[in-house]
Amino acid sequence: MAAGTLENEFIPTWWLPEGHSQTLWRKLTPAKKVAHTRQRIELDDSDYIDLDWTTLDPKQSKDNTIVFLLHGLCGCSRSSYILAMQSLLNDQGISSVAMNFRGCSGEMNRLARAYHSGVSEDVNEVFSKLVAEYPAHNFVFVGYSLGANVLLKWLGEIESHPRIRKAVGVSTPFVLESCSQAMLQGVSRLYGQYFVRRLVKDFQNKQEYLEASNPEQATRIAKLGDTRSISSIWEFDDQITAPLHGFEGAEDYYRKCSSSAFLGSIAVDTLLIQSKNDPMIPPKSIPNSEMLSPQVQMQLTEKGGHVGFVSSNPDNWLEQRILNFMQA
Repeated sequence: MAAGTLENEFIPTWWLPEGHSQTLWRKLTPAKKVAHTRQRIELDDSDYIDLDWTTLDPKQSKDNTIVFLLHGLCGCSRSSYILAMQSLLNDQGISSVAMNFRGCSGEMNRLARAYHSGVSEDVNEVFSKLVAEYPAHNFVFVGYSLGANVLLKWLGEIESHPRIRKAVGVSTPFVLESCSQAMLQGVSRLYGQYFVRRLVKDFQNKQEYLEASNPEQATRIAKLGDTRSISSIWEFDDQITAPLHGFEGAEDYYRKCSSSAFLGSIAVDTLLIQSKNDPMIPPKSIPNSEMLSPQVQMQLTEKGGHVGFVSSNPDNWLEQRILNFMQA
């Protein structure tokens, strides 16, 4: 399918006609029930990442396929979109694992560093360990929002890997600076305020935790200054995310980690699912076909919101679309 062409075009359910309702419905409706088995991956820097597998034994998975899922900002393996995808995969006999970024699994991570839109090195390390653990398996990657940006950046860095069959990015913030600015304006400010409250609170809790468990790491956080005046994603990224992870500031972080710069290098068969009425991703940040490698195709829908895509026929359009792409 050529870049920009459509297959199984999305038609929103009539009672969720626009982007905000699509976005909020996905966020607020009860999630599917999926049983998880946790695996802790010890990282080379002495930190860890928790993975949540469905109870389906990977060695019994159809076609020896493992689907590797990456959540979005302030999300986790229990996010509704992750569980909806894992539920469908279970029904199809396909094993899946959701990676919780550092500090997102319900337990504080050990180091001051956390996660951000460009932590492709963490995905690479976890993937390398799973490849060694499951030498007979191939992988399909699915990333949502921040997780999609991380995924596409990583795929552009590695270009290809013989064990990666396909990849999907959903509601990707391709240009981080534009998306950060969008959440300073209009109704989208509500999303920005929600995220910044969550991020600041999580950061403050982490500082308290490290003061008791790892004073040296707590000192790194204390040097970043008072967080109580932070009121936007931009301010959080400039004061916290950037210096904590080796960037000069928010602009440097956004420039180096935006997935738009990596799309032309991806050599894995990849599908991008994106909506024109996404309230968090302005249209100007959506890449044109010239920016995509020949292995990357985009399904750009008129409606769907941000990781929404709630339809009545079928009622799990997004998950079915991903499954159809995987099995094509």
